[in-house]
Amino acid sequence: MNDKIRKVLYGLLSVSALALFVVGWVAVSHMEGTMLPTPPATFTRFIEVMSAPISKATLPVHIWVSLRRVLIAFVFAVTIGISLGIGLGWSAKFNAFFGPLFEIIRPIPPIAWIPMIIIWFGIGETAKIVIVFIGAFTSIVLNTSAGIRAIDPLLISAGKALGANRRQLLIDVAFPATIPAILAGIRTALSSGWMCVVAAEMIAARQGVGFLIVRGQESGDTALIVVCMLAIGIVSALLSTFLSKMEGVLCPWQFKKTK
Repeated sequence: MNDKIRKVLYGLLSVSALALFVVGWVAVSHMEGTMLPTPPATFTRFIEVMSAPISKATLPVHIWVSLRRVLIAFVFAVTIGISLGIGLGWSAKFNAFFGPLFEIIRPIPPIAWIPMIIIWFGIGETAKIVIVFIGAFTSIVLNTSAGIRAIDPLLISAGKALGANRRQLLIDVAFPATIPAILAGIRTALSSGWMCVVAAEMIAARQGVGFLIVRGQESGDTALIVVCMLAIGIVSALLSTFLSKMEGVLCPWQFKKTK
């Protein structure tokens, strides 16, 4: 099967999946007693919130507010998470010192931190960013450390044979080989980050997608809730696609392997 036929086939499969989703949505929304809005009602509500402000902001502004919180938290989560993950996977001493503490903190759900975060930081922007950071941080650490440990020993041996010291082995051999695992961790963390920011905004916020979901719940506006859910899914899918493209650029060998 040549590449053109394969691309057409994959495109048809994607369209088929979306069509099945819409058909299922229509069927469920027309069931007796269901609270799920129909696709036309949802689309109408989408047009309304695109132009009519809710809490002084239209839907794109609310999406940007949530996305900004996620991205700020991600900068810290990626920086600290990759550093800690490399330390845990590369250094036995570092792992012996920090590993047990991380294993104790890791299973705690991000949502469980919300009461303490509010006590420490209040209900402002800092609290929401910290909650997202906690949700995204763990996946990045785990994938990075696992990627470091999974490096082919032959690569390390080859580096040593060429005279590389430990720092050069880490920077020039181990880290590049770990990039696919790091990007996989970031994609996983992305979903957790959105989940956490929505939860944080549902508790205390004046703008954001989570705030809109709460507003829809309080007013019985199920169409608004569905619009926000779809917006979260679409934005997350776009970010995930961007990360996949980055992986294709940074790790072309990995990209070719998955074709």
